[in-house]
This record gives sequence, structure tokens and C-alpha cells, in this order.
Amino acid sequence: MNRSVRLCSFGLLLAALAVPALAQNPGEQVYRMKCAMCHGADGLATTPVAKMMSVPSFRSPVVMKMTEAEMIAITNNGKGKMPAFKGKLTDAQVEQVVAYIRKLQR
Repeated sequence: MNRSVRLCSFGLLLAALAVPALAQNPGEQVYRMKCAMCHGADGLATTPVAKMMSVPSFRSPVVMKMTEAEMIAITNNGKGKMPAFKGKLTDAQVEQVVAYIRKLQR
């Protein structure tokens, strides 16, 4: 009986630890892998790389006024020092990242 209680508890613990990983949306996953190094985890561009490369914050007025289509084009084609991600990310991934960036702007 004791052993089955421990196994059940262990299983519940593993399930609880897995929930945050499952809750993370695909756009956030791609953002963390491809974008956060320069733009920062919060999109405020306060990382050393962002400062060195003059990366704008996603909350800057210029970026806030951009349409989704403009953001998708910049992500696909690059702009200034930002590399192009066309061929490296699928169209769906780019759209998911842009949607996640919109969440960071709130």
C-alpha cells in the first residue's frame, strides 16, 4: 500500500511539472529560441546585445504602430542587423511569434 501511494504521488508530481511546459504556446517557444537573445525575454530590448545593436523595444511607439503584416515581413526578410528567418521558420511559426510579440506589448 505504501509503495503504491508513493508511486501515485510521484506520478502526480511528474504531471504537475509537465503542465508548464505544455502550457507554453508555440510562438513563445520559438521566441525564446530565436528572438529572446536580442529582444529580451520580455521584449523590452534591455539585453546587452540589444543595447549594442540598438534593438528597439516592442513597446516603442514605432513597433506598436506596426501591423502584423509588417512584423511578419520583417521577421521573414530581416531588417537592419536583424537576420532574415525565411526558410528557417515556417509561415505558421512566424505568425505564432508575431502573435506572442503582441502579447508582450500589453
